[in-house]
Amino acid sequence: MPRTPILAANWKMHLTIAEAITLASDIATVAAPYADRETIIFAPFTHLPAVADVLGGKRTALGGQNLYFEKQGAFTGEISAPMLKDVGCQWALVGHSERRQYFGETNESCRKKIAAALSEGLKAMYCVGETLAEREAGLTETVVLQQLEGGLKGFSAMEFHSIAVAYEPVWAIGTGKNATPEDAQTVHQAIRTKLEQLTNEKIAQTTRILYGGSVKPDNIKALMAMPDIDGALVGGASLKKELFKPIIEF
Repeated sequence: MPRTPILAANWKMHLTIAEAITLASDIATVAAPYADRETIIFAPFTHLPAVADVLGGKRTALGGQNLYFEKQGAFTGEISAPMLKDVGCQWALVGHSERRQYFGETNESCRKKIAAALSEGLKAMYCVGETLAEREAGLTETVVLQQLEGGLKGFSAMEFHSIAVAYEPVWAIGTGKNATPEDAQTVHQAIRTKLEQLTNEKIAQTTRILYGGSVKPDNIKALMAMPDIDGALVGGASLKKELFKPIIEF
């Protein structure tokens, strides 16, 4: 069953607002001719209004890199789903390994964040992935599928239409190392099988599963050739037009 690929830029904690405006414009221009794929920019919170202005009416969507699961309240430093929606976001990134590693996010908190995003009409991209130690111990699928179930169990088939999954092996993020396309495919296939157990075959076959972890112009074609890889969540290479352009155009 054909699935529309997603090429997503995660800018993390990078760029000035002026730099973000220029890069967002460049990315939107590159993506404009490609009706057969989706492009998303996950920008820093302070950059969202400016980037939303650049992307308004264009094919490239906007997302927040995180959110809190309450709508409002005394939660200093947090951003809610209604706030993301109000500023022009269509997506929220949830459970990135850096959020888990540095800020103590859990599968349960991720599940609540996904629910909050969906309740406001946002789409959620849920990240899963194993550390190097877990990989070397042969625990890749165990860890990834536990994260998947912990974050996604209980959502309805209708809600899954607004959820994408990003598999990001932690040991490959920002290291220059990446899983081989075959290794990534093995995990993506396991994720799709687990999704079928959590929902049904139709949802499992239509849910987009992205790969992330040192995605570059020289490996995007091989990754996208795999049957269960439906796009890429790109960090470092998304910060430069000359690197992200060939990824969009794969």
